[in-house]
Amino acid sequence: MSPLNPSLMGRRELLRRCGGGAGLLGLAALLRDERLLAAPATAVNPMAPRPPQFPGRARSVIWLFMNGGPSQVDTWDYKPELNRRDGQELEGFDKNTGFFTGNVGPLMKSPFGWAQHGSSGTWVSDLFPHLSRHVDRMAFIHSCYTESNNHSPALFMMNTGYTRMGFPCVGAWATYGLGSESRDLPAFVVMSDPLDRGLPKGHALNWSAGFLPGVFQGTHLRPKGDPIANLRVPSDLAPGAQREQLDLLARLNGHHQALDPADTALAARMESFELAYRMQMAAPEALEWQREPASIRALYGTEDKPCDQFARQCLTARRLVERGVRFVQIYSGGMDNERSWDGHENIVRNHGGFAAETDRPIAALLTDLEQRGLLDETLVIWGGEFGRLPIVQKGGT
Repeated sequence: MSPLNPSLMGRRELLRRCGGGAGLLGLAALLRDERLLAAPATAVNPMAPRPPQFPGRARSVIWLFMNGGPSQVDTWDYKPELNRRDGQELEGFDKNTGFFTGNVGPLMKSPFGWAQHGSSGTWVSDLFPHLSRHVDRMAFIHSCYTESNNHSPALFMMNTGYTRMGFPCVGAWATYGLGSESRDLPAFVVMSDPLDRGLPKGHALNWSAGFLPGVFQGTHLRPKGDPIANLRVPSDLAPGAQREQLDLLARLNGHHQALDPADTALAARMESFELAYRMQMAAPEALEWQREPASIRALYGTEDKPCDQFARQCLTARRLVERGVRFVQIYSGGMDNERSWDGHENIVRNHGGFAAETDRPIAALLTDLEQRGLLDETLVIWGGEFGRLPIVQKGGT
């Protein structure tokens, strides 16, 4: 716009509108025919709830990410042939594959016991005495594979579908396509390992919005201190002062937006300010798992070592989806190999420790969701970035 006369169109604005106008009209027609055109309300509130393109039962997702590479043949994918061939060389296997040249040993059976559970007779490792009771309500996918045996690219692959950084993760896509049913909480929440193990490799790129607007990226809840920065109203503000500041800012931004109603970026930014304000009112209550009855806290194991920390996160996840949050992701395990599900040195100690932290809370989450009528509309995912080869790594077990 011309700074002297806002009603006049500047050169850059003329080129922008004329150059993209015809193409945008064609694109809009195609998107409308495919039912992919966003509703006009999203220009003001990008998180406004929207119906899916195809009918679906799930309204929210809780993704329990076992970071580090939980071994499929030691958890849910029973391979009795490994028992029979334990200690034999894997014929035709290239021992120069991967990062452990010179440390590749023979075939290795699972060191854990296995038993069948439920009416389905599903085989489950004895790592999961609590989750094994829920196998009849689980679906198992044993056909997945990845394109990288390096943790960072494999994490990106699981989260975004690409081994390269810079693409939107599935949580961002879900909120971009469906919005959120909560006006007062983030649509996409991420919780990382709370035991000083650090973030997963790749850090926040695992919950990035990539090339989508930043409003769709995951909101990371910090393991210690206030879970969200600036969550509480500053103590030096008088009651109502913050609301008055936001109202003034909205009026000033509204005047600016009137000069270019087609610019939706400013409207989205204004909405983000309002969401932050509403979060200060609603998030503290949603994150206070201590408000739950003692029976529910005991079910999850919030006061019992070693699962207390992960139990609090699972209970928080249930409270969030109950309040309309669309996508919750919880990471078990952090940066370093032995501080995650990555049992190079001793898989019994490694997987046994992490299973003890997560088995009971996750089983409690399924029970709790079911008794509240939420399991039928909440997709719960358990998985990691990859598993292990059926061979032993020399120097470890």
